[in-house]
Amino acid sequence: MTTHHDPPRDVSIRVEHVSKIYGDFAALHDISFTVSRGTVCAFLGPNGAGKSTTMKILTGFLAPTSGKVGLAGFDPTDPDQRIAMAERLGYLPENGPLYADMTPRELLGFVGDLRGLGAALPGAIARVTEQCAIGGVMAKPIGKLSKGYRQRVGMAQALLHDPEVLILDEPTSGLDPLQIRDVRALIRELGRTKTILLSTHILGEVEAVASEVVVIHEGRLVFTGSVAAMRGEGTLEARFYELMGASAAKKKEVA
Repeated sequence: MTTHHDPPRDVSIRVEHVSKIYGDFAALHDISFTVSRGTVCAFLGPNGAGKSTTMKILTGFLAPTSGKVGLAGFDPTDPDQRIAMAERLGYLPENGPLYADMTPRELLGFVGDLRGLGAALPGAIARVTEQCAIGGVMAKPIGKLSKGYRQRVGMAQALLHDPEVLILDEPTSGLDPLQIRDVRALIRELGRTKTILLSTHILGEVEAVASEVVVIHEGRLVFTGSVAAMRGEGTLEARFYELMGASAAKKKEVA
């Protein structure tokens, strides 16, 4: 049996010197950061920066080539710890798979059975139905719902077991402005009681929901700290482009 040592309880997510190599291509290059318990942290970077790869490593879908990760005190790459970790994690992948022929009620019942919620399932379904405001569509086939409602249903399944950590990959991608507003409001509300790592390439998302930010570019960490510290005396947009330029220049120097 593998043993492990819990990190300090104020750290929910830990990434230590993680690299992911595919042949000659480094999707991630020696990145390290932590997310404190009860924090909404935006994981920011342009498309292709390595955000989804990092999230797949944190959730146990991929193994790092080197380095270590921890989530809620567990190592998702360790088979002996993965189930205990999964009990504490809610994951919403970008364009997450939903069964189009099921209704939201059927999907949540199916997911709850898989998670072994048993007698607690009806109460859990009632809770996430209210949290995600999907009461009006619970009997409609998911395939007939708008993308905004499908995203809400995806969020509901991620929240069903009341996890302490949420990992959300581009949760507002493809939504219209009203849907974006509603999803962001839900994330802010959830952030009152949960640790959330939110992948995005949208600077307005960072301002709207997060207090901390991690920025990567071409698989390299370029900033970690508070949103206010990143903004400095200027704007997030100006600082973001400055970081992208500095990262590109550093990469040329190394090459």
